[in-house]
Amino acid sequence: MKKVTRVTSLLLSAALVAGSMAGCGSSSSGAKTADGKANLNILVYMQDHEKKVYTKLINEFKKTHASEVGNINFQVTTQDEYNTKMTAAMTSKKLPDIFYVGPDSVRSYVDNGYVMPLDDLIAKNKDVKIDDLWPTIIKSYRYDGSKTGQGKLYALPKDLSTFAYAYNKDMFDKAGIAYPDPNKPYTYQEFLKVCQKLTKDTNGDGKTDQWGASFADSFMLNPFIYGNGAHYLTDDYSKVDIVGQKAFKDALQFYCDLTTKYKVTPTVQEDSAVGPYQRWLAGQVGFYGCGTWDVGAFMDKKTLPFNWNLCAWPVGDSGKTTTWLGTVGYAISSKCQSPDIALQLISYLSTNLNGQKEVSGATGEESIQLPNIMSYAKGDFKNAVKAGKVKYPSNVDVMFNYIGSENNYKGIFTETTYTYNSDWFNTFTDGLTDVKSGKKTVDQYITEIQPKMQKDLDKAIALQNKNKKSSSK
Repeated sequence: MKKVTRVTSLLLSAALVAGSMAGCGSSSSGAKTADGKANLNILVYMQDHEKKVYTKLINEFKKTHASEVGNINFQVTTQDEYNTKMTAAMTSKKLPDIFYVGPDSVRSYVDNGYVMPLDDLIAKNKDVKIDDLWPTIIKSYRYDGSKTGQGKLYALPKDLSTFAYAYNKDMFDKAGIAYPDPNKPYTYQEFLKVCQKLTKDTNGDGKTDQWGASFADSFMLNPFIYGNGAHYLTDDYSKVDIVGQKAFKDALQFYCDLTTKYKVTPTVQEDSAVGPYQRWLAGQVGFYGCGTWDVGAFMDKKTLPFNWNLCAWPVGDSGKTTTWLGTVGYAISSKCQSPDIALQLISYLSTNLNGQKEVSGATGEESIQLPNIMSYAKGDFKNAVKAGKVKYPSNVDVMFNYIGSENNYKGIFTETTYTYNSDWFNTFTDGLTDVKSGKKTVDQYITEIQPKMQKDLDKAIALQNKNKKSSSK
């Protein structure tokens, strides 16, 4: 399951159309029992294994807090159904007591009055400890009314994720190529040379059927852009800034040249016939992106019948291999009638060591996520991976290096995190096939697409300002 879901724009827009946006406020559906115990309603989306683990944790919490908790209604749905249910909850002004919020949605939920700040609740509850959670992830849930990344805290992380690179070890072995060194990421040119050696016609029919890499643009373009020290927006996130930016143009040119000039990836037409992900699963490409959410599936030989490991994304002139981070967090409704016990519950789900061991694969069936607890992740968990006690790629440090921005690795939240929605970025990637198919040059494309992106960004800024005015009434 991808943890960097981008549901906020459509979800909140739908609620706005329905006329349910704050200043109207919202009412939580939870209420106390006759004897004063808290009833809590939770709405989330999860995989089946996650649901089993978290149901167990919630039952444990309920048992240890029997004097305070009446009933916990734990609703688990699919990601698509979650959006529908949350829109309905906003429309009816009956939000669950606890629900998911991502870094990209914090400002929208705060501006619309849907979530409460957690700082004061944490300060008066000694059992809630967040000091050992990854600082980068905690920071992503802060908002000061103008900028995310600072100010009050509005959620605790359910998980954290990063999007590393993976390679097919069997393909490297067959080609006689040394494995990528995670301590020395490929330069663009080194990456190209390896991809050229891996790209082949394996059955002699005159058609390429094995490639160095394959790309899903929405996920895999940004490591090239950010890894070359480029960006999409100005520092205040108010203007699109791709035209005339050499680092951006060079990164995009190289990315597209891998398809059009060097032909080390499938063509646009070939990708349409068989998607990049399917080609990776079939062992047809040497490199592919690997999110933390993919590891469990990739470690299953029925899903991925070849040997593989993690490596760094190639690095451009920035000098640091760079990729994006993701997370989804537990927020508490601003109208929750039992915020103190709700905080204790989300803290238990976010920071409980036994729970983190299960979802990370140390004691559970498979690794669904990396541990939220930093000392455990970099200590006992990593040692267990190295010892083969946890089903995880041996180069797990690649993940930790990105999350901690360590050892010349860099993990960032993309610029869509700091804008009200991602429409401007979607506009850019939606038309990128024109360049990858050779219909347009990079210069032509960025010149014509920038004003369209700016139009989308202006709409997002206007929506943000409108919602802030409404919430202040």
